[in-house]
Amino acid sequence: MTHIIELKGGVARNPLVRLKKPIDIEIGQGEHIAIIGPNGAGKSILVDTLLGKYPLKEGKLSYDFSPSVSQTIYDNVKYITFRDTYGSADANYYYQQRWNSTDQEDAPTVREQLGTVDNEQLCQYFFRLFHMESLLDKKIILLSSGELRKFQLIKALITAPRVLIIDNPFIGLDVDARHSLNMLLDELSTLEHLQIILVLSATSVMPSFITHIVPVHQGLVGAKVELDVYLSTHNEASRETPTKNLHENPIKHDSVPATEVVRLNKVNIRYGDRTILKDLDWTIRRGEKWALCGDNGSGKSTLLSLICADNPQSYACDISLFGRKRGTGESIWDIKKRIGYVSPEMHRAYLKNIPAIEIVASGLHDSIGLYKRPSTDDLVTCEAWMERFNIAELKDKPFLQLSSGEQRLALLARAFVKDPELLILDEPFHGLDPANRNRVKEIIENYCTRPGTTLIMVTHYEEELPKSISHYLRLKKNVER
Repeated sequence: MTHIIELKGGVARNPLVRLKKPIDIEIGQGEHIAIIGPNGAGKSILVDTLLGKYPLKEGKLSYDFSPSVSQTIYDNVKYITFRDTYGSADANYYYQQRWNSTDQEDAPTVREQLGTVDNEQLCQYFFRLFHMESLLDKKIILLSSGELRKFQLIKALITAPRVLIIDNPFIGLDVDARHSLNMLLDELSTLEHLQIILVLSATSVMPSFITHIVPVHQGLVGAKVELDVYLSTHNEASRETPTKNLHENPIKHDSVPATEVVRLNKVNIRYGDRTILKDLDWTIRRGEKWALCGDNGSGKSTLLSLICADNPQSYACDISLFGRKRGTGESIWDIKKRIGYVSPEMHRAYLKNIPAIEIVASGLHDSIGLYKRPSTDDLVTCEAWMERFNIAELKDKPFLQLSSGEQRLALLARAFVKDPELLILDEPFHGLDPANRNRVKEIIENYCTRPGTTLIMVTHYEEELPKSISHYLRLKKNVER
């Protein structure tokens, strides 16, 4: 069999990206592979090694992309990861830029970021498939997390790659988009000269076209096996992952707790000629647990940016937070110190390569990065939360050397670390393996039993919502229901 990618005895020269044993893997012509393993197992390191990102100390890496004329990785392989961001707009991008219209002028549009397209018909087909055709002239940094995910898929697919690699393809996508992508990948898998490699943390999202599994566990790459053999011998039933009980005393408040945590009265948000939120009324009372739902691009992240004091348009709206009308003299830090927050946008923008414990400690001061040295007591608190999220052993490891799932756990610990009155969790389970999903869900459930805690949670998976959810707000594009 022709091997499109073959690595024999591969050992990376850099010990920081070296797996525990030499890598032996062959990906044959016509095989569709799922690389599967828990968070931090080494899946991304394996893919980067296969793509030649890390020079080898030992072993041989070879490719056969025939019938492609070019044999280069660049021309034949497209790799989409969670951190795929805004392309040329990344150089000057910062977390709140998406909400500051005056700082968006130099950002490219979706059409500009797409570049020259050889097959315009194919491009239009993909944009229609994902309901993205109306966004071609939108600034790339204004795309929601789900819309950006769709754009990166389209950009990769229109190049007709020989090999398409996608890391956790379905995260961040709403129900319709997941269905469309699954059908699309299923159709693409039938093409003679396209092979698909998925990087997954769980078998529960395994598409039917996958033919073989490459398991990765604790830095070891297992032998490639056929899908049915793997499923018959691996039970992925999520084991119990008990966490330390949180103390049940009320959340600490620096000021008198407000009965109303959030009040929005006829809120309207527009960017150019696009209406994102229209005449939105929403009141959240202390102790309520809300699920915020809606398709990709419906305005969920924009709405949360108003509550988190990240969006300057909040000053022009009738908004009260923690019993005080927005714009009456309070600083954004007065608001943020009462909120714990994590989101895909924050994860994507968090590029500080500092030790993981400093990432967690930055939540005490609501900064992106750590600019105030934490006290001894603060560090003890940070370590306790890292222990709950089972990442205490990673406390000294630089953030950007963590796997995407480990990064998400660190950012979750950052959201919880100051015992916030209002906890906002936007897609908190992104990229987590079954054990960590169970762990995080238990922590959320446990935290929500504490008096004085208010929750807003965003997810496209109904089963991820905690049992304590008591209220729902559903958004549709341009129309609030």
